[in-house]
Amino acid sequence: MNKTLLLAAASVIALSAGCAHAAGRPVPSFVGRSNAFRILKGGKYLYNQNSHDNGVAVNSQNFTGGSSTTYNDQGADDFVVPSGKTWTVTEVDITGQYYNGSGPSTSESVMFYKDKNDMPARPLAKGTFENLDGGSGPDFALKLPGKGVQLKPGTYWVSVISNMGFYPSGLWGWEMNNKQHGNEAMWRNPPGGFGVCPTWGTLENCIGYSGDLMFTLRGTSTDK
Repeated sequence: MNKTLLLAAASVIALSAGCAHAAGRPVPSFVGRSNAFRILKGGKYLYNQNSHDNGVAVNSQNFTGGSSTTYNDQGADDFVVPSGKTWTVTEVDITGQYYNGSGPSTSESVMFYKDKNDMPARPLAKGTFENLDGGSGPDFALKLPGKGVQLKPGTYWVSVISNMGFYPSGLWGWEMNNKQHGNEAMWRNPPGGFGVCPTWGTLENCIGYSGDLMFTLRGTSTDK
């Protein structure tokens, strides 16, 4: 699917345009729109790109139950641990948006990936955290259990997924910003329900919107 068609598809299924199935029953959409600008603040952080909200929310959701599981999808964005430092990430803060429903999310999952060729590679050992409670949302303060995840210098990717059924709770989207940091954010829909990007691709190639995703990493940094 070329960029022009993707832009048209994204426009059709954006929240402002609705997302009705041909048979009249709503189906999930991978893009929502929001006029909200709610950024979690406070405390020290290791890394922060929770700013410059562009009003587009990208679906990143595990659909719990029913036929909607074919739309299970996932966003991810990269960050760099500087040379000579070791980070211990204990919290991930996310700016998000509910659309086609008001939520709330049942729980959230956070996954950290190694970088390979400027995209997520294999998940980090001890870097997957499931059944987290980040609050009622749509913004999440996700405290990682135990000691969190320890990261040596290098490039990594973080992914946040809302676990939530489409009926009747709707969709959760990860807010985009209009200032790119490092590599462009990635997205995938492995079951193929949306018909694009069963494997990792950039937001621009997958959904027709370029940019990054809004998040903050909190924790501690030590000299290597």
